[in-house]
Amino acid sequence: MIHVVDASNISEYASEIEAVWRLRHQVFVEEMGWRDLDRPDGREIDQFDTPATVHLLAIDNGQVIGYSRLVPTLGPHLMSEVFPYACEGEVPRGPQIWEWTRQAVATSHRARGTSRLVTVRLLAGIVEWGMAHGVTSVTTLMPMSYLGPFLDAHFRVVPLGLPLEIDGKRTLAGQAHFDARTLRRLGEMRGDTTPVLVNRSAAARVA
Repeated sequence: MIHVVDASNISEYASEIEAVWRLRHQVFVEEMGWRDLDRPDGREIDQFDTPATVHLLAIDNGQVIGYSRLVPTLGPHLMSEVFPYACEGEVPRGPQIWEWTRQAVATSHRARGTSRLVTVRLLAGIVEWGMAHGVTSVTTLMPMSYLGPFLDAHFRVVPLGLPLEIDGKRTLAGQAHFDARTLRRLGEMRGDTTPVLVNRSAAARVA
């Protein structure tokens, strides 16, 4: 299941958020080589992890197996502060637009097919949360290899600029629009149309 963690309930997820910082360090620093984010404590936290941030955690048997981050675009965010040059025009902003970053899947769930399922569940969580909060699109810097899967999931992706070489990968700044059709398609892809978001107060801790 996908748990939504924000300022209102982050104290209930202290151990899981600690696992998130370490998962992010493993994926983005140790595996992808983003050395600017390296910290001696093995935790990857940046200036966009604020009380306004929404964290989506895929939890299985009490373990964090996947993660995505949503940041409101009305304030400072990665695309506006670090990668504005990836957009040919103004960086999109608005209450209905959030930024999606830090997508990660634990090594324990990267077997063929398993990683895709975790990712699809996280995307379904983003769309469910977005539709419940008046959000209609996410901006993101995506490897070009993500574009096909995004379109297959019925996100309407609008390029914000031409592909760039970032950290050795062809990367596209894009705005991915979604609606009920996207959610339906994600349900088809995971073979289950029931909601993925869980409320900890209404579910066991190990959901």
